[in-house]
Amino acid sequence: MVDAIAEFKPDWASPPGETILDLAEEKSWTQSELAKRLGYSDKHLSLLVNGKVSLTLDAAARLERVLGGSVEFWMNREAHYQRHNARLEAERNYHAWSDWLEQLPVLELMKIEAIPKLRNVAKNKPAIVEHCLRFFGIASPGEWQAHYAGMEFSFRRSQTLSADVGAVSAWLRLGEQTAERLELPKYNKRKFELALEQIRSMTLLKPDEFIPQMKALLTQAGVCLALVPAIPKARVSGVARWLNPSKPLIQLSLYGKTNDKFWFTFFHEAAHLLLHAEAGKGKQAIFLDDPGAGRSDNEQEHEANLWAAHYLIPVQYEPELRLLKSRADILSFAKKTQIHPGIVVGRLQHEGLMDFRQLNGLKTTYEWE
Repeated sequence: MVDAIAEFKPDWASPPGETILDLAEEKSWTQSELAKRLGYSDKHLSLLVNGKVSLTLDAAARLERVLGGSVEFWMNREAHYQRHNARLEAERNYHAWSDWLEQLPVLELMKIEAIPKLRNVAKNKPAIVEHCLRFFGIASPGEWQAHYAGMEFSFRRSQTLSADVGAVSAWLRLGEQTAERLELPKYNKRKFELALEQIRSMTLLKPDEFIPQMKALLTQAGVCLALVPAIPKARVSGVARWLNPSKPLIQLSLYGKTNDKFWFTFFHEAAHLLLHAEAGKGKQAIFLDDPGAGRSDNEQEHEANLWAAHYLIPVQYEPELRLLKSRADILSFAKKTQIHPGIVVGRLQHEGLMDFRQLNGLKTTYEWE
């Protein structure tokens, strides 16, 4: 029976005025007489009875003395009425905002259980709107437009192809949710640099071995690492951003990621935090990177690319790198530089020193749970 009452959602709300009139009628008082006893004008009592003005603590105290019931009873009656009104208003808004869903990857969010699974039909759309608002942590599509769609002006992309802003915003929000669950110390640049040195040695490990270690080292440095599944149309492999002035985030997508791309993307995003996001207005920037992007004309992207490439394979080894031809050469070089051979292959392919079809067997494709 309790469940049945909890599920009952009438499309009307009864103001406290109905109870006021019922009790006055029991005493055979007219509305005008009741107004005099309460010390109100007829007009004010009419507004109160019809829910046009809110029932205040002073009004509750007057009603307690004149009609009975406690102050708490009358205030609870008012709160119940206001809650119902707010719910009805919200439901009307959700219905009016249904078109907003066309801008969002609703089915993908349901698939990864970021929002509850519902059939995307007309009668369910108001509920889906509510779930999406809760997911983004915003009050209305207007706030989403201002905050998330407005982020497009802060994007520093590694490619010029346009991406779906709704898909990008959903992917970014998933990273924010990961960060919100973490308690991090204040960002420490030196600890971050030391963490990167240790993380470079992990390229030979499997994901279930290196991920916990990476996260622990970065957490100690005050950096959040979020590994978030890719969302179609977002065209993003990684992002570097500051969630607030002391909380940086590196977020990586996990779609079809070979180890050379994964590690290059990670160190590329790390470079953005070290080189760009600490200068001037850099902390307002959001550095989005695309796995399929070619060479970028953006100076900051070029700097991040060079930094990541040289961090993985230091400059002093480049003359030797350019002479590598065979599988045996690459394995020997990788052992010497203490890095996974797949990363060496990826670097050679990217530099045009090896065909993209060659020696891909030395790469590892990460499978993510």
